[in-house]
Amino acid sequence: MTTTGKSLAAQLVSLIFLCMQLVTATAQAASGSEQIQHPQKAEWPSFGRDYTNQRFAPSTSINRQNVSQLAEVWRFKSGVVGSFQTTPIVANGVMYLSLPYNHVVALDARTGKELWRYEHQRRPEWKMCCGPANRGVAVAYGKVFMGTVDARLIALDAKTGKLVWDIDAVDQAVETEGQASLDSKDPNSRAKVSGGTGIGIAMAPIVYKGKVLVGITGVGYGLHIDNPREDAPLGAVIGLAGRYGRPGFIAAFDAESGKRVWQFDTISPEHWLGQFAVKTADGITLDRDVATEKAQAKLHPDAWRYGGGSAWSTPALDPVLGLLYFGTGNPSPQMNDIERPGDNLYTVSLVALDIETGKLRWHYQQVPHDLWGYDLASPPVLFEWQHDGKTIPAVGQASKTGLFYAHDRATGRLLFKSEAFVPQKNLFHKASKEGTTLYPGILGGANWSPVALDATAGQVYVAAIHAPITYTLHESVDADGKPLRYTSSEPAEEPRWGLLSAISLANGKIAWQHKTAQPLVGGVLATAGGLVFTGEGNGNFAAYDASNGKLLWQAKAEAGVNAPAISYEIDGVQYIAVAAGGNAIFGYKQGDSVLVYALGK
Repeated sequence: MTTTGKSLAAQLVSLIFLCMQLVTATAQAASGSEQIQHPQKAEWPSFGRDYTNQRFAPSTSINRQNVSQLAEVWRFKSGVVGSFQTTPIVANGVMYLSLPYNHVVALDARTGKELWRYEHQRRPEWKMCCGPANRGVAVAYGKVFMGTVDARLIALDAKTGKLVWDIDAVDQAVETEGQASLDSKDPNSRAKVSGGTGIGIAMAPIVYKGKVLVGITGVGYGLHIDNPREDAPLGAVIGLAGRYGRPGFIAAFDAESGKRVWQFDTISPEHWLGQFAVKTADGITLDRDVATEKAQAKLHPDAWRYGGGSAWSTPALDPVLGLLYFGTGNPSPQMNDIERPGDNLYTVSLVALDIETGKLRWHYQQVPHDLWGYDLASPPVLFEWQHDGKTIPAVGQASKTGLFYAHDRATGRLLFKSEAFVPQKNLFHKASKEGTTLYPGILGGANWSPVALDATAGQVYVAAIHAPITYTLHESVDADGKPLRYTSSEPAEEPRWGLLSAISLANGKIAWQHKTAQPLVGGVLATAGGLVFTGEGNGNFAAYDASNGKLLWQAKAEAGVNAPAISYEIDGVQYIAVAAGGNAIFGYKQGDSVLVYALGK
């Protein structure tokens, strides 16, 4: 071979090596974005399975004809008892679980054998605002990412569980409410407190193009009073005037280093007051005293500094439009507007951001000047809306007011809203001294439970709550003669139940409903086998016919099944997995199990 030939050969080898490196790099990048955009049938690689948040499994091995043969094949008991809300993540044969209090385990997804465990060391001085639950992890680039109850974002080595990096999402805690501000004659002034305004992270992060996306919660939580009975729902949520909380935010962090890339604050100092809307954007009249609010605005020009607007649930993401979609929480102080006049933008809104910069592209505020705790808690979901022969990229959100809203993904324009999927009464009536009964109220509607969507069937499935609330205004004086004024939302002495609904994406009408004995919280899974799975607080975990809501199969867990199920395949076997650890706020029995089912042989 000539010298020139050797040189060309060397260049060719170098070129081949470079191409191999590029292919490897591309594959590694795909593990953090393309894999989640187009996941393999065998995987559940992200909170909503993919960036659409549809929670739809394409597997058909388990279907209407054989689901009656579904049986438990393994069970994992973590040893950590508490409200268990996690979405298991399955990637490369491994299941990753976040436990209450932010411990993490990795399991063999075939057998449930524990591979490693991370024990989270919480900051001892940091108060948990909103309980110990966490809704899941993200897995990408050889790491496991998780937000914590003490407002940190951590990265673990996916193979070993060793800590890679640990950053504070916020610099300091915030002031929280206290019972000293309550009337001494009010039983709530002596009851056990279960939570209050603070800062934590509940949502499962998502990862996209080297960025970890996550938001903070609790900044408008309000004073939560426990029920003296363990099997009873929350005693009360109390709204106190004061300088509690701070602006919420969602932020992007570099997946390699943890460095903050951008941050979007859910409160806008410039637009906080808004237009003093007397109706919601979809035309429902609000009970507002605009003249008084405008007068109060001059007295409280910096109310936005404590404005709330938590980011509770995992966003959806459209890589084509380059937009990120998420819902925001209620303003702070919770249910008390003495010191926060105006529309309180951008609280109780569906928000679209530029993925690369975090800049606002559009927002849709469902409830201006919220006084009822109608925050957008259920994660948004993306789908293609067929209308008049056109296909419009859409984003939907199941609200606590009991409506499913669908918007143009690019502009935020409202495409349709559904029929009410729960009863509604006094939806936007203010608190009264004698107590006003309203519903859905602070518990929802659709609370944090994620929906599932079957694009082929043209239906979205919503797990929801009917829980009447007594909304009361308390006015008196303290020991020094100073006026006391606060509001409380407490369970009314009326029946409560759950409703699993199928809603048509063509026209927003309810296709079918299945009523359950207890309010539904936890979420829904839909599969290509024509099934819808959801759980109940009494331990029931069930599969329904997606076409008509008929109950086809049911199992019983020892604790409440109040987490969303997933589906995955390994070696041709389809599995259904769900956490069974109950929910303290609803009084559902707590536990520590993950249950996995497959077809019996």
